Amino acid sequence: MKTRKRNQAGFTLLEIMLVVGIIVIILGVAVSKLGNTTGIAKDMRVKADLQSISTQLKLYESVNGFLPTTEQGLQALVTPPDSDPKPTRWYQLFKELPQDPWSNNYIYLSPGRKNPTSYDLYSAGPDRKPDTTDDPPGA
Repeated sequence: MKTRKRNQAGFTLLEIMLVVGIIVIILGVAVSKLGNTTGIAKDMRVKADLQSISTQLKLYESVNGFLPTTEQGLQALVTPPDSDPKPTRWYQLFKELPQDPWSNNYIYLSPGRKNPTSYDLYSAGPDRKPDTTDDPPGA
């Protein structure tokens, strides 16, 4: 009677566990690198909105010779202001004002505190409180 040695093909449990462990480590590193993508996307949206609003404010100023006051606010880009100075040639520049990613209105001050010869335009950020450390970069 002859006994034959079988060639067993396959992986041992140790090899499988080693490969699974390496995959888990790679996924962990990938998730940690991509962990704050929503925060980055929100900051990018704020920058895009601020750029869009700034462009419309420049157009408003070029047509009328002045910027809306703080009291008139950004709403002057949507509806004609009721208070002075009233624009002589008003155009609707937005159908509705964009809101920041946290559903807040953008803050507009004219003249600005940081830019006394122009205006300040920024988002209050996720805590909805202006001038705190979580505020995204403003215009």
